[in-house]
Amino acid sequence: MSIEAAMSRVSELQAMIAAAHGAGAAALAIEPETTFSSALASATGTVTPPLATEPGLSAATGGASALPAGTPYAAEITAAAQANGIDPALLAGLIKQESGFNPTAGSPAGARGLAQLMPATAAGLGVTDVLDPVQSINGGAKYLKQQLDAFGGDVAKALAAYNAGPGAVQRFGGIPPYAETQNYVRIVQANAAEFRGGSTTPSYSSATAPSEI
Repeated sequence: MSIEAAMSRVSELQAMIAAAHGAGAAALAIEPETTFSSALASATGTVTPPLATEPGLSAATGGASALPAGTPYAAEITAAAQANGIDPALLAGLIKQESGFNPTAGSPAGARGLAQLMPATAAGLGVTDVLDPVQSINGGAKYLKQQLDAFGGDVAKALAAYNAGPGAVQRFGGIPPYAETQNYVRIVQANAAEFRGGSTTPSYSSATAPSEI
């Protein structure tokens, strides 16, 4: 089939589709420079998914995010939070404090990645590569969900457990009297409020008090 015949057939298909949807055929007119493949995609309603070109935008999620525009790994954080039934803003606030959104961040004690998971904790969560952003985000979301469940949905206690360990929270009956942990809980909650509001551009500086979990 010649190009002219092919384009003619595409025009016929478009006219039929436009008629079926109550739209004029003129609304679907193809510019002369339009390629045959794109014209056919338009005529059949086929949409090519976006390519993952930057952190937070993935073909798998289509870039869907519950976080402010410009948040690193926003789509991945949203997907992980929703899969575990937790607040995306809280998870984003935690990751911001843990690693400053740096996927290669590490602590002297050996915690690594966006969610700063220790090797043993990561293994228990099914994370095989703590430096893989998606695995780290999913592992962090799962671990945070475990702490929320363990402490009856108390966000402050769950964050304290993420930072200092659940044993410390149980021993003290609440947030341990550690300056680092108390600051951690306060900062993560402030970060989460910032991400929920979306009115202030988040700052992505390195974390000041990474957990060692």
